[in-house]
Amino acid sequence: MSASSAGPEPIGIGAIHCLLPDTLTPLAELPEYGQLDHGQKEFTTSTGIATVGVEDGSGNAELAARAVRELLSAHPGDPDVLLMVGPRAPDVLLGSDVCRVQHETKLDRAFSFTVDGLGCTGSSAAWALARDLLVADPSRRSVLITHASTPTGPDRVRPPVTVIGDGAYAMTMVRGGRPVLRAHRMETDGAFHGLFSVDYRQTPWYEWREECASPDRYSFELALHSRQRLGRMVDEVLAEAGVGKDRVAATLMQNVTAGAFDFYQSLLGLPIHDVCREHLRAYGHQGAMDVVFNLDSLLRSGELSPGDLVLVLNNSPVAAWAVTLWEV
Repeated sequence: MSASSAGPEPIGIGAIHCLLPDTLTPLAELPEYGQLDHGQKEFTTSTGIATVGVEDGSGNAELAARAVRELLSAHPGDPDVLLMVGPRAPDVLLGSDVCRVQHETKLDRAFSFTVDGLGCTGSSAAWALARDLLVADPSRRSVLITHASTPTGPDRVRPPVTVIGDGAYAMTMVRGGRPVLRAHRMETDGAFHGLFSVDYRQTPWYEWREECASPDRYSFELALHSRQRLGRMVDEVLAEAGVGKDRVAATLMQNVTAGAFDFYQSLLGLPIHDVCREHLRAYGHQGAMDVVFNLDSLLRSGELSPGDLVLVLNNSPVAAWAVTLWEV
């Protein structure tokens, strides 16, 4: 899929609000840390994560609704669509987390639905879909996107991938917003659909454990696919926008491990902005929230100027990949 801004009224970001936990817990103080074997402890040390945010007792819909209310308190509006990026595990089966968010935030007019099955890449898919929804219907003015990051079960350490931290965000895509979505690409590969799973049917939630069918396949085969795809997709996005890598003011990606930043920086020849490393160290991996949190912090930093281009990479073990180019 691809998207690029067109017409007299470009579509971009209206506002972003990130909900961050008050409590940051050192990895060694996580309940499961004492049960990790030597190799798993070495893995947690190697991630580059020092602490993770913890929101005790809050579910996905509750966190997402808080983020939406706080966004709308600062930036009042009545979105046409409420789009939730699916959490790792829904709060309820058969029910609707996104409709609970709609109810708790009193967004009665919005049509509400969830983008799911893409892992971390869901936020990148959501802002591209939001743009397409606005292009498709001129009567729509705003799409509100939200997501909450919580662990699948009780454990936050997720070898061989990362360590999970809590958080939530809400953001709007609007006509005339800034930064403008200049170009976008996203792809999936169904061959990796079962690489990670949780046996939730046979075990109670407090025994849920995420299982990787093949750590080697994750570390090598999927990494090779990511290398090939993201390298090509970056070239395609820049070509669509008619710019070279020298025009990119900053490059962001999701916060998984410190090694991932080094890998993609070397692959693409583009430095990954330090805000990603700072957020990884303090908050851990916040799933689909990572790229939104990183982009919001960069925009607030004051180091960008109007017209600067920001490249956002995103991928997940599903496997899904996305590359977005924003113009400030």
